[in-house]
Amino acid sequence: MTHTNPLLGVFALPNMAPPFDRIQDKDYLPAVEAAIAEARRNVEAIKSNPGKPDLENTIIALETASETLDQVTGVFYNLLSAAGNDFMQELSQKIGPLTSNFSSDIALDADLFARIKAVWDSRDALRLNAEQHKLLEETYKGFVRSGALLPPEKKARLRELNERLSVLGPDFSNNVRKSAEAFELWIDDESRLSGIPPTARAIAREMAEHKGQKDKWLFTLDVPSYMPVVQYADDRTLREKIWRAFGSRAWKDQHDNSGLVMEIVRLKHERAQILGYKTHADYVMEKRMAEKPEEVMVFLERLKKAYKPAALKDLAALRDFAKNHGGPDELMPWDIAYYSEKMRESLFAFSSEELRPYFPLNRVLAGVFEHFTRLFGMRFTENKSYPVWHPDVVAYDVFDDATDAFMGTFYADFYPREGKKDGAWMTSFRDQGLFAGAVHRPVIAIVCNFTKPTKDQPSLLSFDEVTTLFHEMGHAMHGMLSHVTYKSLAGTNVLWDFVELPSQVQENWAYKKETLDLFAKHYQTGEKIPDDLIEKLNAAKNFMSGWAGLRQVNFGFLDMAWHTADPASITDVATFEDAATADTTLFKRMAGPSSVAFSHLFAGGYSAGYYSYKWAEVLDADTFELFEERGLYDRKTADEYKAHILSQGGREHPRVLYVRFRGREPDPDALLRREGLV
Repeated sequence: MTHTNPLLGVFALPNMAPPFDRIQDKDYLPAVEAAIAEARRNVEAIKSNPGKPDLENTIIALETASETLDQVTGVFYNLLSAAGNDFMQELSQKIGPLTSNFSSDIALDADLFARIKAVWDSRDALRLNAEQHKLLEETYKGFVRSGALLPPEKKARLRELNERLSVLGPDFSNNVRKSAEAFELWIDDESRLSGIPPTARAIAREMAEHKGQKDKWLFTLDVPSYMPVVQYADDRTLREKIWRAFGSRAWKDQHDNSGLVMEIVRLKHERAQILGYKTHADYVMEKRMAEKPEEVMVFLERLKKAYKPAALKDLAALRDFAKNHGGPDELMPWDIAYYSEKMRESLFAFSSEELRPYFPLNRVLAGVFEHFTRLFGMRFTENKSYPVWHPDVVAYDVFDDATDAFMGTFYADFYPREGKKDGAWMTSFRDQGLFAGAVHRPVIAIVCNFTKPTKDQPSLLSFDEVTTLFHEMGHAMHGMLSHVTYKSLAGTNVLWDFVELPSQVQENWAYKKETLDLFAKHYQTGEKIPDDLIEKLNAAKNFMSGWAGLRQVNFGFLDMAWHTADPASITDVATFEDAATADTTLFKRMAGPSSVAFSHLFAGGYSAGYYSYKWAEVLDADTFELFEERGLYDRKTADEYKAHILSQGGREHPRVLYVRFRGREPDPDALLRREGLV
């Protein structure tokens, strides 16, 4: 079986990219089992090595011991998110425990840890470079944080916790997806579509036709379908219905996640305490720039003091505007996006929909590629010889434009579909670094859920979707420009509250005329986006910034509440969330608690880490100020940023890297300055 399974061995495609056209769902489980067996043999070889433990025969050997397993699970979990199905979801219930138990076997192996500790204890005599020292440090401390120093009975319980948690995350994510897919908003009276833009109407019509209903319109909870309704529909009952449905995903239906939330929080808390930490947040913070939960709370409180008064002013102004324009006596949550859009139009004399014709996806993507050519000297060349996991996906080879050096393989997957998780993310099928005996370039992907094309027009992006593309491409560049030796330290493998800097900083360029002129052209006439529309876009940039900022702070507080509280004191998800967010919400909850659909916390890597978006915004605002001072495409600044930040991965502590790039610590007021709050 091992010699025919397409997931095993070194892939024969260029840059060893996965052979998606040959992979079948039935291949995953036997491939995982074979890869685990191979990794066990490699680990046994490390343990039985008669030589004195050193960096090469122990630390680097362990770094590369599970290459095949990483390859197999990388494909599986990436496709579970991007192209999942019920069979793959069932497989995750088997694969999760298998890989978790293997990881526990390694982390809790006393003989293996003895060799690692021997290398750690002799580190001062080894004359290691910075990256080698970091690899050794991460390996040693990773084993300690995984329970290597625990007594046998606690090791056994830790194994049980890890195994159970390995299936709860995929279960949570699947419930959110299934719950969202179960909702359909059918419209058979065209008059009820009043206000909804033509693009959204056309997509809804085609979705209905696809389901055999030619004279109807279908709206779903996919963001490109959901947002036009809550933002533009004049029919308030439509807005309320879809808003309540979106806010009640995985709540009090057959996919209810409330039990999973409680179990995940309880198990993570128990794991942290077994490992000697007060809470899960304390455990997490040890590997963050913030270092302690108390530091995060100080940071969030500081932001709340700026955002809450601004948010209250935003809401008061919105209420006045709505009353003066025939709105209801009392605004409800499903009115906010609608009247915000109306107020934006009134204040700045433009609608968000006016931008959409200037943002056809293919042209925007070409412009974003040109942006990175100018900024970092990257060149993207479509390569149709790579097989892909869905016909929507496009593959590219990436080169250094000056030297023609190959930089990596890049996939773009843009449209929503059944089986695909909502949101947008960057991922990798293989990080840059040591693999199969040599240092290789990465295999990177971005996965989004953008507005689909219709029969009559191409995919026309909203400006939010444009900034999302810049954001995810920023992550991709972090992975693509990595220049380290070891995969575990490559690209986005950095402290979690630093990882959003390379992505968020890219959003700044999307507002600039110099960048917009690269791609913002009307899809029919080819006319460049008018200068006055760019000016209006920027004038409106900080509109409702207090409201938006408080929303993010609210999520940060909710996250920290879940992961600092004693789970024994929590009896109900909704009650706990209401209490945790009482000081950062301006409406009473009118749908399900957001926690039950908060995949970032309960099915992703952001537990006790959601604050990192705002933390990294401080860094990105401070970084972009330097580009504004020197020039948006100043090559010297871009080269310094690439050399000191993007290429370094996790080779050194982010604070060291940032100070080396910026010449000083970040200015904490940079974010509030950008948002007009300082």
